[in-house]
Amino acid sequence: MDFLSPATWDLATVTEVVGVITGLLCVWLAARQNIWTFPIALISVTLYIIIFYDARLYADMGLQVMFAGLNFYGWYLWLYKGNQREERPVTRMTARHWLWLLLFVPLFTLGLGTYLHYNTDADLAYWDAATTAVSLGAQWLMSRKKLENWLVWIVVDAVYVPIYLYKELYPTAVLYFLYLALAWWGYVDWKKSMRQGQQEQGAQALAS
Repeated sequence: MDFLSPATWDLATVTEVVGVITGLLCVWLAARQNIWTFPIALISVTLYIIIFYDARLYADMGLQVMFAGLNFYGWYLWLYKGNQREERPVTRMTARHWLWLLLFVPLFTLGLGTYLHYNTDADLAYWDAATTAVSLGAQWLMSRKKLENWLVWIVVDAVYVPIYLYKELYPTAVLYFLYLALAWWGYVDWKKSMRQGQQEQGAQALAS
């Protein structure tokens, strides 16, 4: 594992290491509900577009492009509630959100996986498409500050780790292993924040 020795690093390795650092930072900031998660995430996704192209993980590469759009979307939603500049509270997913996720993931996986398998030299086409679909769903839920986004991330991150080990993207595999712990921490922290918000709303309702 030459990547353990910085003296052997080439441009691709440096790109991956910086992508790992910014990726960790943006998830940590998201768990803290810090708005800086979005600009840091945009740096990370830009680097990972390059990384996944080189690894022939084209669905993951396209995912980073879509992540960029979802980060701008989430940036706006976290700052504005309705037409007013107001911090968006953490809320739970509804049955409609779960239904959307359960329909979107298999359909997207089948469509993209089939395309990649028959029309490109993509490696692990269907696995790549499936993790892309789940990640898109998780990012959309995070943008809307839905608590369960962290549980979805835990599932997909657990699948990503062996994929990146297989592709010899070792720093990225370590990153996604650390994402598992950060996702659990994010879930606990957001759940606490949601309960505090509900208690404050209840107190305000009683006072009025």
